[in-house]
Amino acid sequence: MDVVSTAIIREITKEDNARVAQVVRKVLVDLGVPKVGTAYADPALDHMYENYDVSKAVYFVIELEGAIIGCAGIAQLENYDGNCCELQKMYLLERARGRGLGSQMMNTCLSAAKTFGYEQCYLETMPYMKDAQKLYRKSGFEYIDAAMGNTGHFSCPVWMLKTL
Repeated sequence: MDVVSTAIIREITKEDNARVAQVVRKVLVDLGVPKVGTAYADPALDHMYENYDVSKAVYFVIELEGAIIGCAGIAQLENYDGNCCELQKMYLLERARGRGLGSQMMNTCLSAAKTFGYEQCYLETMPYMKDAQKLYRKSGFEYIDAAMGNTGHFSCPVWMLKTL
């Protein structure tokens, strides 16, 4: 059986917190992302279940044979007045990449964003994360010239937006 047919995308549980933080930090270290000004340093990273247990927010994990191999979420864009959510902390371990799981996760997150009634979805990324940007473009995101809101991720200089 292949990974795609046996992996499940589900909402995070409190018990997933430590494993999700490990996945995010491993991917960031593997990709050489700065630890300051990125998701690596977010205080929320060790308490993802609690941080997404609010109105109009949800966080998903990709589980395979009891292991979490990817994750992503949707929440209101911080410090922004419009009806815009942010695709947050979307990371897949190397073994999950190139198998269509990123597209499935993206569809799951965007579907949730539409259900919550958001009009736009924003994201921030790094310039060298070309595979991720390819997925974002394929999903309808377009590059924009400046950051929106204030996420605290000052080390992420690539901004993208999608109308939902």
